[in-house]
Amino acid sequence: MSDLMTLVEVGGAVTAVGGCTAYLRAEQPAAYRSLVGLPVSTARLLGSYGSVMDACGLTVAPSRLRALAVRTTTRREVRPVPPRRGFIRPTSTGLRLRLRLAPGQEPADVAASAERLRRAWGVHAVYVTEVKPGVVELRLVGFDVLRKVRMPRRAAGGFLKVPVALREDATAFVRDYRAIPHQLTLGATLSGKSMYLRHLVAGLAAQPVALVRIDCKRGVELAPFAARLSALATDPEQAAELLPVLVREMEDRYDLIKARQGIAPSTPNEEITSDVWGLPESQRPVPIVLFVDEAAELFLVATKKDEERRDEMVTQLIRLAQLGRAAGIYLEVCGQRFGAELGKGATMLRAQLTGRVCHRVNDEASAKMALGDIAPEAVGAACAIAPERPGLAVAGDTSGGWSRIRTPYLSLADAAAICDANAHLVLNLPSLERFRPVVRSRPDARPVSLAKAQPVTD
Repeated sequence: MSDLMTLVEVGGAVTAVGGCTAYLRAEQPAAYRSLVGLPVSTARLLGSYGSVMDACGLTVAPSRLRALAVRTTTRREVRPVPPRRGFIRPTSTGLRLRLRLAPGQEPADVAASAERLRRAWGVHAVYVTEVKPGVVELRLVGFDVLRKVRMPRRAAGGFLKVPVALREDATAFVRDYRAIPHQLTLGATLSGKSMYLRHLVAGLAAQPVALVRIDCKRGVELAPFAARLSALATDPEQAAELLPVLVREMEDRYDLIKARQGIAPSTPNEEITSDVWGLPESQRPVPIVLFVDEAAELFLVATKKDEERRDEMVTQLIRLAQLGRAAGIYLEVCGQRFGAELGKGATMLRAQLTGRVCHRVNDEASAKMALGDIAPEAVGAACAIAPERPGLAVAGDTSGGWSRIRTPYLSLADAAAICDANAHLVLNLPSLERFRPVVRSRPDARPVSLAKAQPVTD
């Protein structure tokens, strides 16, 4: 009887442990990885490192001195030598280790074997990064970090830098306006594009930056952020008035650079290689970030008069994209589609937008508009984004590199609260004063009860 009770207790304990493990793996992958996956992956890596490297073709013949020492001391067969392995460093999502490549090897050899390394060591993905010549870092990710996004605690933020999403290698995707001044963001309805822009606005709200928005949906996307905006245009007519003001602001900044650095006033703006960051801090104009939401609305025309206005606005946007960086003016152009069918100047404007972020789109042509000219192999990844994963996108730039990213959830109320808390940082530029949005008091968000109040009694 006692033996039967012992078996029942052991069985119950095993079932409880199994159920707890299954729950952690499904709901808390980071905790499961730390408690179970990390020790198993470490033991598997240490036990099979040499054989896996040999099977992947990443071993080289040993040096003559090493071969002589092996034959003299052990009289064993001289085997190929794998790359020298550094210390294994655990992370919240997996493991990291560095490899010193042997002479004749290159990082591309290790990157080509990443899929085989992933299967051999039983991890979700393996990413290879070159640290310095001859040294690469392997980042082993134990689970799909984009399924439930949690941003790293130590995200590399800063002035004009916003950690806006999480990469598939568990590092933060940082929108750096100094490195990539202009960007094109595409995405269909409910793809997560608005969430991406919401993070950008919330991240820039706490910085000394002038935020200017063109929202042709009557401003419904931006009404909660009005307290932090320096200028807002809610239809093409207002945008046609705002863009020339920004162009004049850019030209005034070029005149300031000329006056400060002794450049001849007759020098064309296109030949000025310096920028506002070379000016003393006391004389430096504040950066301006221009968000253009639903850019296709600026290209649509119904009459001949609308066509002339469209051509003028597109020309001004192209000038801002070509010359705005040196003047401290940065563009964030967003829409559902963006290509030659929008009209004259669309392709030329797209060519000036260095960064590209493509969320889920409705057709392959839209993905090619965003990524086809910089990273053709990323088009397939953008077309494979599932509708049940909003916020998932493919980010790339004109260097050809690309990666999958996903934006974490940020409620509209939280983003609006951040803008309200930083309303004192609004920069009142005289040229943009007439475009300053009117901030109205928010309605009472408390729910109204339909139940009758109980009478007050003694």
